[in-house]
Amino acid sequence: MPLSFLTADRTFEAASESALPYDDRERWRRPYRPGPWRVGLAALVLLLASFVLFSAVLIAVTGSVSSAGAILAAGLVVIAGALRLLRMGVWVSGRGLRHVGFLVTRTVPWARVLSVRTVQRPVRWLGLPRTVQGQALALVRRDRSAEDTPPLLTTHTLDFLGRPAAFDRAADTVEAWAAEYGGGRG
Repeated sequence: MPLSFLTADRTFEAASESALPYDDRERWRRPYRPGPWRVGLAALVLLLASFVLFSAVLIAVTGSVSSAGAILAAGLVVIAGALRLLRMGVWVSGRGLRHVGFLVTRTVPWARVLSVRTVQRPVRWLGLPRTVQGQALALVRRDRSAEDTPPLLTTHTLDFLGRPAAFDRAADTVEAWAAEYGGGRG
């Protein structure tokens, strides 16, 4: 019994002509991978959540159930925070551009996007008040000035800190989506 998927002698006609699952342009997708700093921080937060959940079990066994319920709820909030931290970033689809923050998500339809461009300017380091010189992916909208819109991506966030090539690839991908769908084509 030959295993055609393991051999190189199968013909190209035998390959499936169906579209790949990631070709669906209506699904929201992040055009870059989360950075190692973001994933590491989320892993540490989940480690903290495991200790909180373990303490909830110990409190439930040795103490009151109401205290254990409160600690369990706190642990679930920590887990939700870690998952939200992993979800943060820029997402694109055929419908528009979505900027997901920790507490706020903003979606801009492509009809309102004039351009997306990379600019050299002072950016916030890891979202803190301290600014450093870096690059930012700026969104220019029809209904707002460019100064009123926060940058979509910067070189000094958890995703791109120390990875300028990854920032360039992500910025180019978002710019390509904006060029294809933006400019009032919607």
